Amino acid sequence: MLKGSNTPVPTAALRVEVGWRTGPGVPDADASALLLVAGKVRSDADFVFYNQPAHASGAIRHEGKRDAGGRVTDTLLVDLARVEPAVETVVLAASADGGTFGQVPDLYIEVRDTTPGTPVARFDNPGATTETAFVLGEFYRRQGAWKFRAVGQGYSSGLEGLATDYGITVDEPQRAAPAPAPPAPAPPAPAPPVTTAHTPPPVTRPVAPPPPAPPAAPVRLTKVTLTKSAPTVSLTKQGGTSGALHVNLNWEVRKQFSGWSSKFGRPAAMHSDLDLDLCALYELTDGSKGVVQALGNSFGALHRPPYIHLDGDDRTGAVASGENLTVNLDHKHVFRRILVFVTIYEGARSFADLNATVTLRPQHGAPIEFSLDECTVPSLVCALALITSTGGDLVVQREARYLVPERGVSPQRTVDHAYGWGMNWTPGRK
Repeated sequence: MLKGSNTPVPTAALRVEVGWRTGPGVPDADASALLLVAGKVRSDADFVFYNQPAHASGAIRHEGKRDAGGRVTDTLLVDLARVEPAVETVVLAASADGGTFGQVPDLYIEVRDTTPGTPVARFDNPGATTETAFVLGEFYRRQGAWKFRAVGQGYSSGLEGLATDYGITVDEPQRAAPAPAPPAPAPPAPAPPVTTAHTPPPVTRPVAPPPPAPPAAPVRLTKVTLTKSAPTVSLTKQGGTSGALHVNLNWEVRKQFSGWSSKFGRPAAMHSDLDLDLCALYELTDGSKGVVQALGNSFGALHRPPYIHLDGDDRTGAVASGENLTVNLDHKHVFRRILVFVTIYEGARSFADLNATVTLRPQHGAPIEFSLDECTVPSLVCALALITSTGGDLVVQREARYLVPERGVSPQRTVDHAYGWGMNWTPGRK
């Protein structure tokens, strides 16, 4: 499509893919969406992005990033049939993280029908220089139907400038508060009312005004991306040392294939019933050790040891559901180390050709995310992240380490041996 052109799209579930070519010196980018009424959001809840990944209506969901063969995509799932009638426009944007779009080659936006997976519309951004945010496209209503327009409008003020332009309130913690104004002088006392001896003076009782409604919390745009060159971050320095820490794993199969490659020994069977299990090995300061996993119904507990809970067992890989662990950081003093890992329960014989993203979202502080590297070995278990307590500091380290079990050795025992947990294992089922 050319800039400014439009095309009809089906009123259905659509996958919106923002993509680019990565490489040395190429900054990261993030997709976002804004739901507009008369050109503005109704509230900050109408902004869907990495820190607010789903709209309350269920119409838009941020699915996360994929990295395959030097191509990175960040995906939004937009179900136009569920967009509220008042919403006239859904803006589709991208923001650069750590650079400008002049450093991001081959930036594009593509709309696909989720059922057959066929392209509906595609706009290749014609070029950029100093812009740090772009409105790439938009869905808009016309006579009861939806259309997609290629926009290509750039901003040099980043995601913050783009968001505030549409009415979003952005958290600005470093802005100094203005000095308080001096108190106004007290008004003179009113003259007493004129009365007679037979009429008592009226009693006036001032009515206190109702307290003002608390302002809505502004949107936080900060995030932390862990990479091979910068694999660690301190939760303590990020302010994420209390409340719930949610760990999410979402995934997507790149392609379907069958058979084994005799040359590389790589498994090729990836089925629609792919079942991944998010798990955690833990060691507490009292020396106790254990595992939280769906296998054996060892779902843990949030308000008693080990203060780690597996929310459920999901097979979709969606970012709004997926596999989720919750860690109760109000009891951080009892943790010595926590290793978050994932195993393949069924549906595949390796992580090869699987895209996956890990997000750690503390209740307080910036979210932490990273993508898994492409798997090139017949691995059934991958160590994702190691959380350690050192001198009162909680540190998250990106592992992204694929392990290959020996014959007859379970994935759990394999990751135990690799990290020296020293537990005894017995067969289990779920």
